[in-house]
Amino acid sequence: MTNMSNEFSDHAARLADNNETKSSDSGLSGISRRGFIGSSIAAVGAIALTGQSQAASHKSATSYAAAMDVAELDIVEQQLVTPPFLPVHDQVAPKQPRLVKVRLVIEEKQITLAASGEKIWACTFNGSVPGPMIVCHENDYVEVTLINPATNTLPHNIDFHAATGAMGGGTLTEVAPGQETILRFKATKAGVFVYHCAPGGVMIPFHVVTGMNGAIMVLPRDGLKDKHGEPAHYDRAYYVGEQDFYLPKDAQGKYKLYDSVMASMGDMLDVMRTLTPSHVVFNGAVGALTGDNALKAKVGEKVLIIHSQANRDSRPHLIGGHGDLVWQSGSFHDTPQSNIETWFIAGGSAGAALYTFRQPGTYAYVSHNLIEAIMLGAAAHFSVEGEWNEDLMKQVKAPSPIS
Repeated sequence: MTNMSNEFSDHAARLADNNETKSSDSGLSGISRRGFIGSSIAAVGAIALTGQSQAASHKSATSYAAAMDVAELDIVEQQLVTPPFLPVHDQVAPKQPRLVKVRLVIEEKQITLAASGEKIWACTFNGSVPGPMIVCHENDYVEVTLINPATNTLPHNIDFHAATGAMGGGTLTEVAPGQETILRFKATKAGVFVYHCAPGGVMIPFHVVTGMNGAIMVLPRDGLKDKHGEPAHYDRAYYVGEQDFYLPKDAQGKYKLYDSVMASMGDMLDVMRTLTPSHVVFNGAVGALTGDNALKAKVGEKVLIIHSQANRDSRPHLIGGHGDLVWQSGSFHDTPQSNIETWFIAGGSAGAALYTFRQPGTYAYVSHNLIEAIMLGAAAHFSVEGEWNEDLMKQVKAPSPIS
């Protein structure tokens, strides 16, 4: 408990420093010197900023040409949407790379996790858990405007697993309440990748398990391919963000309620140290993707399912279906596996599976740790329309007394 108190006090002191400098012209530089994300990350940030300063004062013809190239790219102002949906995008890219611009607004908010009423103060990108899916193509540039409104209480940043350098952008995106920053990176790797807040020390897992994570899909320029190298298109795509929550209980065994993110932090860190989540859910709440919110499809449609877990391992499984093509590691340049019953998503990563629905009805999509799926909430439904195919499945005899 002493360690937690010290970490809490240190973070509060750093936050006070950040608030003092948030209106300063020095902006990012001032925050980096005070180091609200921890000494090791701050050191990397200092190196990155020094490199940027040197580059600015010694522009070579090559770097200048590269900057001009980016300036001349076609711009896509991507309108992000709430998961499980994806923004409008092309499956095959145009000839030339583009500059994809997105806007992420950090929101600290209280959300309800289940119909039984338990709530948590979540840290979110654009108000949802998970944050919105970003889509681009390999060798596109992604420009992210990250905004931390003055109404928030904590400093935040963003680490893109798809990016190269500066802790995934974390050291270049540190924003206190009332600040915004813009980061641009080149998407050099094709695949699906996690992004999350990573403000240093215990605040990294705390922010991640309060919901501050999402994913980006970097498609190959010529689109997805099957194991034979043939095009693999999809008719629909859904993003399932799996989230583990760690709600504290009172002496009577009831989940506690808090007035703010910071008020919940001490008790939540104690629960986090047990490594035992109170809830494991898809898209922010128990049942968020069931009932009226079930994922829709039709018989014969190819559906791409992108699944992320920013903190713990997961084993997605589609009950009554399969992964026709599965990019388990998330890399679209790897040959996909085929006809997989259950695939594996390592903690801190995302993967993708493509399936053609062949029968109508309700399919359960679960983490095949069935304790987590049934008892903690890690389950979704697909509602599929179409004609039943008795060649694939037929009830030969209805249940009746044993003869």
